[in-house]
Amino acid sequence: MIRSDIPSSLESKVSNVHPAWLPAEAFRAIGSRPSLVHGAGMLIDTVRTEVGQAAARYGGSTAAGGEDAGAGPVDLVLALTGAPERPNAEAAAVLAQFHDDAPGAAIGDEGFLLGRRNGVTVVLADHPAGLLYGLFQLVRLGEAAFGPEPERAVEHHRPAVARRMVDHWDNVDVHPVMGQVERGYSGGSIFWRDGGPLGDLARVRAYARLLAACGVNAVSVNNVNVHGTAVRLLTDRLGDVAAIADELRRYGIRVHLSVNFASPVVLGALPTADPLDPEVRAWWSDAAARVYRAIPDFGGFVVKADSEGQPGPFSYGRTHADGADMLGEALLPFGGTVHWRAFVYNHQQDWRDRSTDRARAAFDHFAPLDGEFGANVVLQVKHGPMDFQPREPLSPVIAGLPRTRLAVEFQATQEYTGQQRHVCYLGPMWSEVLGFRPWGADGATVADRAAGGDLVAVSNVGDDPYWTGHPLAQANLYAFGRLAWDPRADPIRLLDEWIDLTFARTATADPGPLRDTLHALMDGSWRSYERCTAPLGVGFMVRPGHHYGPDVDGYEYTPWGTYHFADHDGIGVDRTRATGTGFTGQYPAPWSDVYESLADCPDELLLFFHHVPYSHALKSGRSVIQHIYDTHFTGAAEAAEARSRWERLPAEGVVDPALHARVLERLTEQVRSAEEWRDQVNTYFFRKSGVPDARGRTIF
Repeated sequence: MIRSDIPSSLESKVSNVHPAWLPAEAFRAIGSRPSLVHGAGMLIDTVRTEVGQAAARYGGSTAAGGEDAGAGPVDLVLALTGAPERPNAEAAAVLAQFHDDAPGAAIGDEGFLLGRRNGVTVVLADHPAGLLYGLFQLVRLGEAAFGPEPERAVEHHRPAVARRMVDHWDNVDVHPVMGQVERGYSGGSIFWRDGGPLGDLARVRAYARLLAACGVNAVSVNNVNVHGTAVRLLTDRLGDVAAIADELRRYGIRVHLSVNFASPVVLGALPTADPLDPEVRAWWSDAAARVYRAIPDFGGFVVKADSEGQPGPFSYGRTHADGADMLGEALLPFGGTVHWRAFVYNHQQDWRDRSTDRARAAFDHFAPLDGEFGANVVLQVKHGPMDFQPREPLSPVIAGLPRTRLAVEFQATQEYTGQQRHVCYLGPMWSEVLGFRPWGADGATVADRAAGGDLVAVSNVGDDPYWTGHPLAQANLYAFGRLAWDPRADPIRLLDEWIDLTFARTATADPGPLRDTLHALMDGSWRSYERCTAPLGVGFMVRPGHHYGPDVDGYEYTPWGTYHFADHDGIGVDRTRATGTGFTGQYPAPWSDVYESLADCPDELLLFFHHVPYSHALKSGRSVIQHIYDTHFTGAAEAAEARSRWERLPAEGVVDPALHARVLERLTEQVRSAEEWRDQVNTYFFRKSGVPDARGRTIF
């Protein structure tokens, strides 16, 4: 049986659901002390409820603002700065110190101060959302927030990125191929079931709580491929979205909605969806007004247009700026935002044509439009130019549109990284992307670029009792939220934070061996997965359709533009300016020249940018073919060691038996799959090249 540590107000409604990183024990340090919550508003009520329920469980007490004179001394104060009076002297001292240190500075819309004076821990915020995030910072710190020293320097916390968003690819209707959740590996949707709302609003609220605790503040609730009943979420099914919004709002999360660009035709009986047609523009303005009447804090629309069969402005001879700006104009009076996805390419490519390059497509479509998008339009760009592969270069769109607001999109759902059947902690990958400097060593980072826009992750959550299918995949969602709040955070430290909250706080035995085991399994798991799969950045080599398991030529002769061009002599895609597709020219200096140069191109991206002979020497000194053999043998061995390490773990008192069994089941599948990758990839390239393994290992 899975223990449910959801707060008591939800506990009777959400049963048999794993608490993830918010077990009740994580609130012990707060709940065992006298506390004061000072302020008013819905989010303050949420804070007060969280503190009050912890106090009821662990013997503390909670006073509200205005009661402090008779409440006696407190150990914790959570207060808004805008109240007519300060809740106590310690809070006043913390605020005064902040103003002395940073004259004229504001705490910020979602920021908070954390300090300690005279043995009292103080959290202050200008706005309610900041106080909520301050509460969850206390949860992360546990007892460390309360001493042992009576004083703590004032810390100013605020998010680096204003909108930190999770996109659900959840279908309202069950899709005949993709099911209830497109690319979902965690059961069904937590929002929808068989054409209607799932109706489990307590689970939705528990989800909102988890998201707020890691810093997420926006959720898109339906698939970007909008079809069937989902189109009507704008009209007669809008109440279903409003019910979800009511639950998410309690934790500071705004709802967004994916919409079909052709909705005026499908829903409005108009003959056209031309974005420059006055009737079409009026239809969208009326639709936006209707949404905001139902959901006053609605976030905005997410749009996939002219991509993989979805309708868009190209059908009318218009640009993507024309389409996005039409929707932006409709949302502008209400403060809404359009997230317009840049995932636009020719999915009917002739595989014989080596001049057409899917990697080029987004830049070619959108770079000429830089500066034409409205102020409330955000161009949502996958972090790589292809499709969430284990290794890709940065999308050049991120550096190529300086006058356009951008959202950098990650994929927490593990479509190409093991589908939550494999351990693959993605925090290090995302951290590497966020720290990349497209303009060279002295230039800005991707995180700096995102600070003016948003960070988005495709959700890995479903109605599975562990939320993410593989219990350890919870760490990816947690890490995304925390990196979106602070892109400079160390992903291994964030993993340790997740381990502490999820396991160590509830352990009745020494959690040290578990902590060591999880770091051994997870710290390097992304690179280990990369070693198992497509080599040196070339990508794909997966089974078409479901994308699980190896199939080296699976997409090689298809129209999807995902080729490796392996032959008897060599492998890789020539994307150089000199002899290839010219893709390297989409990057600014110095990377345009680094990627162009066979000598300078990083080995891990060699086959993405160059077609080379199997004998080509890498910087490691190994040939390409030997690297392929070695990494696939190593990856399979690492998967086997991970399973062995988990089997040896003394789990009693630190891991629930059901969770231990679920992880072991997934690790066993990972071993099988890694061996299959090893054998298929190595055998394929041995047969192609005729070059034997220098170590004489078994290749079929």
